[in-house]
Amino acid sequence: MNRKDFLKTMAILPIGAAAMKLSSLKTAVDTFGPTERMPVLFLGHGNPMNALADNNFTQGFQQVAKTLPKPRAILCISAHWETKGTFVTAMQKPPTIHDFGGFPQALFDVQYPAPGSPELALETQKLITSTSVGLDNSWGLDHGCWTVVKFLYPNADIPIIEMSIDYTQPASYHYELGKELAALRRKGVLIVGSGNTVHNLRLAAWDKMMVPGYAFEWAHIANEKMKSMILDNDHKSLIHFDKQGREFELAVPTPEHYLPLLYILSLQEKDEKATIFNDELVAGSLNMMSVKIDKA
Repeated sequence: MNRKDFLKTMAILPIGAAAMKLSSLKTAVDTFGPTERMPVLFLGHGNPMNALADNNFTQGFQQVAKTLPKPRAILCISAHWETKGTFVTAMQKPPTIHDFGGFPQALFDVQYPAPGSPELALETQKLITSTSVGLDNSWGLDHGCWTVVKFLYPNADIPIIEMSIDYTQPASYHYELGKELAALRRKGVLIVGSGNTVHNLRLAAWDKMMVPGYAFEWAHIANEKMKSMILDNDHKSLIHFDKQGREFELAVPTPEHYLPLLYILSLQEKDEKATIFNDELVAGSLNMMSVKIDKA
């Protein structure tokens, strides 16, 4: 919004509303002033039961957390919030959503009471100009978010919002939309994508769940190709994942778990490199591969 439009908007607001608007804008400016560039993360979240586990994956999340500057806030793009259009959570206290079934009560008892950030929601809404961004007060933190973030920040003391995935749009759209979030990295915001690069639940060998590294051949091939593309900065091929052959078709039968990776890759700058961790296939057709992008 330019100065002329801003003054015009202030003029038509009631005095009380205008004062509240000015107060909100001042809070957002104060909260999200300039910082050093934050890294970005793609986290393979996998089985929700990881939230209760102490294993290679959760330890990987804990280790990468030690390498991160403390963020002012977190923006998470989760595979588990698909909408028509783009939305960000804007409530002060986002609920912990247990969006799954058939698991032990102990998992449903887990809460992640991190505060929300209406200020970050407004800042995100302002930054994105290619589409309108709605402010949502009905969602919260789904398991794609809290089951991994809890290992980064177990005290739940970092404000966090989620941004939804518009299921009506192609992969290229999401990659370009991700670029519009770039300024948040220099405002102390940690941007996290949460999904899985190889994610075919229909073909999963659940009886092999506890066999380390068990993978179908197609899953192994797809995983190796994806890793090469990530490390070679071949974002174009990753955007066009549906043109990469049969192995990719099986690895990404639906796009929602894959798309958060594209948001993170879109934020990679020329002087940055991708580092892969938690790279392990489980149950034949699922991968926990995670990616950190930071200065080379």
